Amino acid sequence: MSVGLLTAAALCGGLVGAAAPTVARRFITDGSATARWTVGWAVVGAVVFAGLAAALGPDPALPAYLLVAAFGVVLAVVDLACLRLPDPLVGAAALGGVAGLGVAALAAGTPGRLGVALAGAALSFAGYVLLALLPGARLGFGDVKLAAALGLPLGWLGWPTLGYGLLLPHLLNGVLVLVLLAARRVRRDTALPFGPALLAGAWLAVLLA
Repeated sequence: MSVGLLTAAALCGGLVGAAAPTVARRFITDGSATARWTVGWAVVGAVVFAGLAAALGPDPALPAYLLVAAFGVVLAVVDLACLRLPDPLVGAAALGGVAGLGVAALAAGTPGRLGVALAGAALSFAGYVLLALLPGARLGFGDVKLAAALGLPLGWLGWPTLGYGLLLPHLLNGVLVLVLLAARRVRRDTALPFGPALLAGAWLAVLLA
């Protein structure tokens, strides 16, 4: 792993994270909600980008993952502020992933790999649709669309990585809910954002690939 690549990724991630609250305000429709913690999000962005660079190295697919991550940081800010995952941001993440991985597939001479990635997105979408339709489910269709967008880069890395990416968000969210319930910060019927768990789970799955 090149120290220069890791440093550059962390710096870019920090800039993305610092800008995320400002960009997120354009998508926060609830006037009472705000996007805060600019410094904190800068740290989050730096860690996310550095982790991807460490996991993937100088892979032609790395720019695609960083692009998806950039939109993901903004989506996390919006979802935490007002429980929304705006379609324009999710769509941009998906299109950026398709374009970036398409270029990577051509550069590596493995165009068929993009088909596997698209299959991963379709499988992720179908799985989350079923979960969202279950009685008592709290998943919104913004979560379903984001899961599909994340299924693309996860599928690119193979079926085990996709499996981790589908499982880890629920484990992370379950632990968080239990902690918040124990601390009496929420009630059983409190609506909580699931987007950050989806994004964190996908990121951890890439690190485990």
